[in-house]
Amino acid sequence: MGIRIDAEASYPVNDEVERVLGLAEAAGEPITVTFVWEGGRPSEHAVLVPAATLARWEHWAPAAYPPRVAADRAEAEEKEEPEPAPPAEYGAFTLYRRRVGGRTAVARDGVVVAELLDPGEAHWLEETARNVRQGFMDPKQKAAFEEFLARQADRGE
Repeated sequence: MGIRIDAEASYPVNDEVERVLGLAEAAGEPITVTFVWEGGRPSEHAVLVPAATLARWEHWAPAAYPPRVAADRAEAEEKEEPEPAPPAEYGAFTLYRRRVGGRTAVARDGVVVAELLDPGEAHWLEETARNVRQGFMDPKQKAAFEEFLARQADRGE
């Protein structure tokens, strides 16, 4: 899925994070990112999806990301809910972490340009959107196809 980048981030500001966010915005396609945090926090894997790509995926995906299976749910219950925190600023970019759902919105100049998603959710959205979109015919195309089928000769029964 897209480009893979490993970024090392430190608190409070690291130019590398700003460069990765800028690259994702410029690339215009999903970028897999691994954030390696200082201070013993575990590394975090995410997919940075440009806002327009995410909007297209969510338009075609017929439902929300399915709830996690029991094993994942048990693991998720062991994790603590993230504490409320101020938005994280990295140069021109501001990250807004959602406490519910685990997504992080990336904004520049007050406009959301991308979102950080769980890799599993990003993969599911991309696959689901592609499958639905491939099965879709706009009304004109559907009418032309039905007309084409009606003109076909019967295959002698």
